[in-house]
Amino acid sequence: MHRLLFPPVSRSSEIRLSSQWQRSTVLSILFLLTIPSFLTAEEEWKSLFNGKDLTGWRTNILPESFSVENGAIKAHCKDEKRKSHLFYVGDKAEGFVQFKNFELEAMVRAEPGSNSGIFFHTDDTPRDDKEHLRNGYEVQINNNEKEKRKTGSLYAIEDFGEALVDESQWFKVGIKVVDKRITVYLNDKLIVDYTEPENPERPKNREGRLLRPDGGAIALQSHDADSVVYFKDIRIRKLD
Repeated sequence: MHRLLFPPVSRSSEIRLSSQWQRSTVLSILFLLTIPSFLTAEEEWKSLFNGKDLTGWRTNILPESFSVENGAIKAHCKDEKRKSHLFYVGDKAEGFVQFKNFELEAMVRAEPGSNSGIFFHTDDTPRDDKEHLRNGYEVQINNNEKEKRKTGSLYAIEDFGEALVDESQWFKVGIKVVDKRITVYLNDKLIVDYTEPENPERPKNREGRLLRPDGGAIALQSHDADSVVYFKDIRIRKLD
């Protein structure tokens, strides 16, 4: 006669097990619904520059200020009175591709004495006759001694007065935006961690330096005739 290794489960035990399973399932669903908003879903990285030409990019003025040289975008404005900006437009015939929550990376190199920047949450609205951009934020690219805001500065928000990298060599710039939080990285090192307050105070003529509810464009700056800056390996991924 063989002894049963596992005794039969009674009907009452089945009911208890079923109830426990239901409670466990409900608790699991509630946990998923309460995951904090800062845990973001990441899309795949997307390249914004093909390394050959400026397909997918468009300038606001002075298109000759940007070209492709040795697999990199070269920013070199010849006009001393105005700035030119190169916007990522993708396949749009008009307007720009807008990014709200995202992570952006680019490799950058600058000739001595150069000034430039990477803009986000922006558009092509000028704030003066020099065509400075009115809206959005700028991550500064600069090794010009006259300009005290050095590379990596979140321009006029969190500024660095000393060089943090050698701009004559290729270095990585990383920008991440999640809701109201902006972080900036140089060579994967965190250097800016800024959260935009509810009612931010801005310097005169910089009232548009804000995160836009629907996001905004990505743009590269060509600053002046003495500035030559290169960008390559530009990629982005959206964060939901």
